[in-house]
Amino acid sequence: MSHKATVWAIQQRGLKPATKIVLWFLCDRHNPDFGCFPTQVRLADDAEMSVSALNEHLRKLEDLRLIHRVRSFDPRTHKRKATRYILGFEDGFRPEPTPETGDGFVGKEEDEDADPTPDSGHGAISGFTAKPSPDFAQNHLRNPEINLVREPLSKPVKEEEEDAQAREIDFDRFFTELLGALGFAANATLPAWWQGEPARLNVRRWLDDLGLSEDRIIEVATETRRDHPNPPDGPKALDRFMERAAKRYAQEAAANGSALKAKQRRKAQGKPTASPDELAAFYAAKVNSEEYLPPSMISTAICEAMLARKLVTTDRLRQRGIL
Repeated sequence: MSHKATVWAIQQRGLKPATKIVLWFLCDRHNPDFGCFPTQVRLADDAEMSVSALNEHLRKLEDLRLIHRVRSFDPRTHKRKATRYILGFEDGFRPEPTPETGDGFVGKEEDEDADPTPDSGHGAISGFTAKPSPDFAQNHLRNPEINLVREPLSKPVKEEEEDAQAREIDFDRFFTELLGALGFAANATLPAWWQGEPARLNVRRWLDDLGLSEDRIIEVATETRRDHPNPPDGPKALDRFMERAAKRYAQEAAANGSALKAKQRRKAQGKPTASPDELAAFYAAKVNSEEYLPPSMISTAICEAMLARKLVTTDRLRQRGIL
């Protein structure tokens, strides 16, 4: 999500409501680092309209010079790749077509001779150079390997984009699972407070700021349904439950850390790090032997454990000077 992009979308005037909704969701999918690559299926689902209706609004936005679509193909397989949407507020975007290309964007002066990116066949993304790549425009079908020498230039950006898309897909899966745990039926129309990016950002805060795992969030959500028959009005209604869970999680982590440190100290001192049964048997063997046994070596808890398991007698403990 890009705050700058969504604010720009809201500021556009004279658009029909449905067209403005499409522009807003398009900007909501914009990433300041990687650009805007949503699929039409995702945009149509966001805007709650058919793909054909979505395309009508996209064409209208392009006619109004508010967006520009860059279609690209994989240089090896020649299959269509995700369309890139260049938004009107981005650097280098011109509201009117340039005489040379007819496109509404042009590269910066220092990028005029930049190599085209293999992903799109257009000039460097940072400047939106409008000079098309002759490799892509003329002979990408005849010579599929012609761009191999430039492949390393696009690989890091491509990998980052794929990672970002994978993370988004993974979050979509988790968000759907969370809605199911809260009692929302699959494909049901969600209440307004559960729709859009604000709800998703609120849930992301549980992961990023509170440090809760996805499994712990699902567990807490399921627990809330036991006392509340109806799903919560929105994610904010679950904030206090998640904050309590995060506090419990921190306390458990601190307790586990203390136990681990105690175990490490015992190990460093040569004391066994075993179960209660093993500890009782270990010390009982020492009590019942004739070897030297410092009275302070065995705690009251260990004495009680040995007596409860009938591993030693009270008389033997007194004889050894422990009681």
